Amino acid sequence: MVVSGGTDGMGRALALARAERGDRVVVLGSNHGKGRRLLADAERLGMPGRIDFLQADLSSITGTRSAIDRIAERHQVVDALGLFANRQATQRVVTPEGLEKTFALYYLSRYLLGHGLTPLLRRSATPVIVNVAGTGVVKGRIHWDDLQLERRYSTITAQLQAGRANDLLGVAFAARPDNGPIRYVLYHPGFTRSGDLGPLPAPVRALLRVAARLAARPVEQSIAPVHDFIDHPPEAPLTAIDRDKPVRLTLKTLDPGDAERLAEATGTLLHTAGHG
Repeated sequence: MVVSGGTDGMGRALALARAERGDRVVVLGSNHGKGRRLLADAERLGMPGRIDFLQADLSSITGTRSAIDRIAERHQVVDALGLFANRQATQRVVTPEGLEKTFALYYLSRYLLGHGLTPLLRRSATPVIVNVAGTGVVKGRIHWDDLQLERRYSTITAQLQAGRANDLLGVAFAARPDNGPIRYVLYHPGFTRSGDLGPLPAPVRALLRVAARLAARPVEQSIAPVHDFIDHPPEAPLTAIDRDKPVRLTLKTLDPGDAERLAEATGTLLHTAGHG
């Protein structure tokens, strides 16, 4: 399986757990030091060679596509793709390719990985994509006239927009007939003791740590359903789960028309960026 954002939090925990179960896991992450620590932990736990770390800047179209190419060079089949990569930014950051970074990392990398690895997923007997975001949440929206949030950026606005974009990504992916064998799962784990709080201001980090001790779910509890999705993919092309409860696919944030509109806008964006 392939795990994006696999050097921190839930992605890291899932990668180690799948390796312990005997899977071969490719982990994508931007931090070389964290990647080395992950490999060291895998070896210490008696799983040498079961995890490959590929350093990749997933906020970059070029970096993400390079990672896809490297995976395809080394592996003929991908059975499962776990999408975890995300990072909060307190100020608007523009990538060298001209994209707002939260949109590029949290949404666009997942779009590229899902579509780019589809040929390898189709070769699996039980292919599944698990997109870990915020399905079931109805706050936030797609800013159709300002996808890069040039006029209205805030950390929450960017996170919510990317979360809603991932909802629509799952809908559009599952609607494509040629993706039929691949099951797509949108999964919201809820508040979890997970992730890198480094980019946030110190007072916010302290507040979140206190809140996590009081109310957050342990990482192991949050990733437990992901194991089930991988071992026993759902029968339906698209499944949405919000904290262990099914989400109605008629929810307004899963609108097929909006999903198609976003897919077209994403294609145009990639073409404009010279990566269509």
